[in-house]
Amino acid sequence: MIFATVTTKTIRDRWKGWLIATVVMGLMLWWVMSIYSQIDLSFYTSMPAVFRSVANIAKGADVGSLAYGVMYASYGGLILASLALAMGGASIAGEERDGTIGLLLANPKSRTRVLAAKASALVVLAGLGALILWAAARIVPAAVGVRIDGMHPGALVFEMFVNALFYGFLALAIGAWTGRASLATGVTTGVMVLSWFAVGLFPVIKGWEGVAKAFPWYYYNAGKPVLNGVDWGLLSVLLVGIVIFAAVAVVGVNRRDLRGQSVGVTLIDRLRSNPATKKFADRLAGSARVSRIWVKTVSEHQGLVIVVSYVMFLIMGVMIGLLYGLIDQAIQKFAGQLPKTLLAMVGNGDLRTPQGFFQVETFSMTAPIALITVTIMMAARALAGEEGRRTMGLLLANPVPRSTVVLQKALAMVVNAVLVGFATFAGVVVGSWLGRLGMDIGNIAAISALATLLGLAFGGLALALSAGTGRTKIVVYVTSGVALAMYLVNSFLPLSAGLAGWAEWSPFYYFLRGDPLNRGMDWGSGALLAGLFVGLVALSVWLFRRRDLRQVG
Repeated sequence: MIFATVTTKTIRDRWKGWLIATVVMGLMLWWVMSIYSQIDLSFYTSMPAVFRSVANIAKGADVGSLAYGVMYASYGGLILASLALAMGGASIAGEERDGTIGLLLANPKSRTRVLAAKASALVVLAGLGALILWAAARIVPAAVGVRIDGMHPGALVFEMFVNALFYGFLALAIGAWTGRASLATGVTTGVMVLSWFAVGLFPVIKGWEGVAKAFPWYYYNAGKPVLNGVDWGLLSVLLVGIVIFAAVAVVGVNRRDLRGQSVGVTLIDRLRSNPATKKFADRLAGSARVSRIWVKTVSEHQGLVIVVSYVMFLIMGVMIGLLYGLIDQAIQKFAGQLPKTLLAMVGNGDLRTPQGFFQVETFSMTAPIALITVTIMMAARALAGEEGRRTMGLLLANPVPRSTVVLQKALAMVVNAVLVGFATFAGVVVGSWLGRLGMDIGNIAAISALATLLGLAFGGLALALSAGTGRTKIVVYVTSGVALAMYLVNSFLPLSAGLAGWAEWSPFYYFLRGDPLNRGMDWGSGALLAGLFVGLVALSVWLFRRRDLRQVG
């Protein structure tokens, strides 16, 4: 009975996010299939085998396999895995962070049973999401009039489900072992992004094809399930990993003293503990009246920022520069023949040049994801998170106006976004230098700055939702959904001449509009993104000042 109660409550708390994300993915599948139905597919079917393999395009492929490969195998796999790892990381560590683990364990239930209940809820919701995606995969082709004979969308969705559980249980194990939700989600996100990137890149580098097998994403999609069905040999690697992570989680949650509340040591705490920096830290942190809210907020998110900055600097910056020279010249030559409609989906980068290669691999999607993730997480915890943890009353008990709280939280968001943006800039500069690519440092700074402003624009939206609703789940789910929709609008609407103009409504359009990696800063685009952020912060102040704040979580 208690097991069922914990499982049911967890499902009730989390089901909306899974439902919204998967329904949106189903709608996007319909949208993409409709657009591909209007495109000449002869180019895609004549691609070399290596490109058709990476893109899940069979010889003689039709609209269905293209749409499944783009929307489900790539975007769908990332989204389902992201939902799972966020839930896994918060299962035990999140309860400790929020100070509610004691309430759970005050009932006659063991730690193992609580963990099992949380894991069961994760499996159920991942299964629900997969079921919705499977239904869309069957309904959409019939509605659009696309034939999917010989394809196995059910096999693809099943492998997406197992892949999501792999990352969800990895985050669960890290969270159960360490008690730190941010560490669990940050490390697992890094593993997922690195794996997805490596599996997409190494197979097209001569002599490096086998390196992809070292990454878990390979065992999800290497068998091309949409074309060949479930590959149980490859999938068994992920299944074994899930079992191992579950066992590690059980051992981890039973081996240590659980924290009754968040007691993490911040960067300011560490500086204060050192006599050489104590005076500086005390002055920076301000008085007991919380006059330096932004400093405390910056410190609270140090784990997330460090992990994201590490990935952007080393993986998406330095490694990209080193690996560019290893790509087969024949593939680079073929890349120059890619149509504009295809390149529009990856930032219109010319893969024959280092600038174009960095634009496709680092700046078209990965850098925006990194920065938007940081700003959304900060905005969710900035106001709504304080209310959920019942600490907003303590904060406002000091002589601090509500507007000051919002502005200092926004300042902290700017600081951390700039840190991630700078890590991206530094990584690309070092990668260009080590690879002797000769890229212009000013242009790298321009595109990094625009990526930072793009992240802040969506962070501003998240802050406004946080101020207006006080609900962290609404902040995360709505802003993430809007960001995904805007990315797809900018990627796919230009494929249709009649709809191309609507892409200008997406902030992503202004991110790469002026080709900053080749031409430098587009000041008009930068001003628009900065103005959007400032306007949303002003809206946040207005919303926060007029709303009655919640006193309970």
